[in-house]
Amino acid sequence: MLFPVLYAFASILFFFLGPLKVSGRYRVPKRGGLLILSNHLADVDPIVVQISAPRHIFFMAKSELFEGSLLGSFLRWIGAFPVKRGEADRMAIKHAVQLLRAGEAVCLFPEGQLSESGELQKVLPGAGLIAKMAGTPILCCGLRGTNRVLPYGSIIPRPSVTTIHLDWGQVHQFEKDIEIEVIVAWIEEELRSLTSE
Repeated sequence: MLFPVLYAFASILFFFLGPLKVSGRYRVPKRGGLLILSNHLADVDPIVVQISAPRHIFFMAKSELFEGSLLGSFLRWIGAFPVKRGEADRMAIKHAVQLLRAGEAVCLFPEGQLSESGELQKVLPGAGLIAKMAGTPILCCGLRGTNRVLPYGSIIPRPSVTTIHLDWGQVHQFEKDIEIEVIVAWIEEELRSLTSE
């Protein structure tokens, strides 16, 4: 019952930190397994993606965030799960695939880390592997301006001078026999298009 309260609080927060403009929200399926992929500019990105979607999302997050008992417990409570960066974390991949096959929406940031420059970094193959294993539709979204709310290296949010944008792409379903490299190339091209790079 607290999820609507948290959603409302986050929406109000970004009313003041934003403004936030969301495009293509109607393209987000309200049910069924869905892999959501986004570029990563700031630690507030998961909040922006969640309040821009019409359904609850499970987020894959760096394992360091789960080391603190309070923050870690909260993240697990809202459905986030850890991934060890810099290695093929089989447990995280397996959990993501299980959630997707169970009809949930899972979001991950396929660059694997924040972009210090704001430019899209290389898309890691893990996203393609999860997409291929789960066999569910993929939906990319492009974020612009969240790094003005929380600049790289900062921990204190600040109001954005200009509008923050989140643009949803088109849902895409790959064939079962598609190569992971093809999926990764499509993800990178889609994210570049949505972030206007």
